[in-house]
Amino acid sequence: MHPVLGAGWRVAGWLANALVATGLPGDGKLARTFRLRRGATARMAEWAARHRDPARPLLWVHAPSVGEGLMARPVLERIRASHPDWQVAYTYFSPSAERFAARLVPSLADMAEVLPFDTVGAARRWLDALAPSALVFAKLDGWPLLVREATRRGTPVGLVSAALDPGSSRRGALAAAALRDAYASLGAVGTVDGATAEALVALGVRREAVSVTGDTRYAQVLARVASVAARGWEPRLGRGRPTLVAGSTWPADEVVLLAAWREIRRTHPTARLVVAPHEPTPAHLAALAAPLRALGGTVAPVDAPEAAGADVVLVDRMGILADLYALGDVAFVGGGFHDAGLHSVVEPAAWGRPVVCGPRDARQRDAEGLAAVGALRRVADAAQLAAIVRAWFDDGTAATALGNAGRAVVEAGRGAAEASVRLVERLVEQRVERRVERAPAR
Repeated sequence: MHPVLGAGWRVAGWLANALVATGLPGDGKLARTFRLRRGATARMAEWAARHRDPARPLLWVHAPSVGEGLMARPVLERIRASHPDWQVAYTYFSPSAERFAARLVPSLADMAEVLPFDTVGAARRWLDALAPSALVFAKLDGWPLLVREATRRGTPVGLVSAALDPGSSRRGALAAAALRDAYASLGAVGTVDGATAEALVALGVRREAVSVTGDTRYAQVLARVASVAARGWEPRLGRGRPTLVAGSTWPADEVVLLAAWREIRRTHPTARLVVAPHEPTPAHLAALAAPLRALGGTVAPVDAPEAAGADVVLVDRMGILADLYALGDVAFVGGGFHDAGLHSVVEPAAWGRPVVCGPRDARQRDAEGLAAVGALRRVADAAQLAAIVRAWFDDGTAATALGNAGRAVVEAGRGAAEASVRLVERLVEQRVERRVERAPAR
């Protein structure tokens, strides 16, 4: 890392840790980000002192948020099945991933903990206590000081399901300079596609360390679609009515959605709308329900007994959107009218549902793949959204064919989890071989 950037990174880490100690007021995401880290290293060290078996390999997997956790999960499932003797430590960054991480223990991980901010001291304490056989990051979140300390100790470091969208900030000059040394230290990198592979080589990853393994999320989403739990919503809420499922919507998406829904209801009065806001707070849901009721239909929460017959179903809890796409004939994925950008289009595609979204997808790789086969359409306003939904409601055969084409795109990524597991196995084997080579002769 450039000396000036390195100094700035260290100062930022020191300041962040100071805020962990003092805390921030309120219960917002930023405040929770700092509060969650209070005592994290001590909790990890206590686990290691009680449970770390140095005779067994330990795989350390870091996935910063839920999306990356979903990438890591299929790999963890297969590692557990093929290497039950390995110990697994799982870390995350975002407070939104706390519950997801906790659910991995003990079936897929031996411990789960939030990762402290990137400082030399924290990296050394964690590496001393865990003594990992390999450190693997999901998607792209390799912290430079942690990577440097790990490689200095001979711990192999890798990436699985590495993805770098065209609009990613990681392509910027500042980020590239800050992360170049970390990228160069990676022993093995599995990317979702060839474009990401070339981009990472340009950012400093050694070409011989890179292979295209595919996107492990696809296997995870397909497994969920096939599960009994995912299919439980259809008998509860029923099918048969033309249904639009709008997922992960922001207020900016909902302005367009409400205007389009008014037009759709004029020609399709029996149609149903299922809305799952990105942030389903009581205030947000109340503000959304009022204009929907003004359109003349009935509105009900998803778990209410009357939801099966409602014209609009409001999803007031998280964690079920991926399953609710099963109810739709068409999916509207939110974020495309919001600065945050488009949310996951893979989940509705895995159900074989054609997708419509707003224009702000930053040429997202998943959206591009679906658009290439006609399974995803981008719209600029409410009139276009209404027109496409009406057309797909009216021509179910065409909508089904497009949805099936999207499903085929997802199916093509099934082998990514197995390829990623082989990459992780090679990393762990490297560490085991090094230990054997260094062991003194008797």
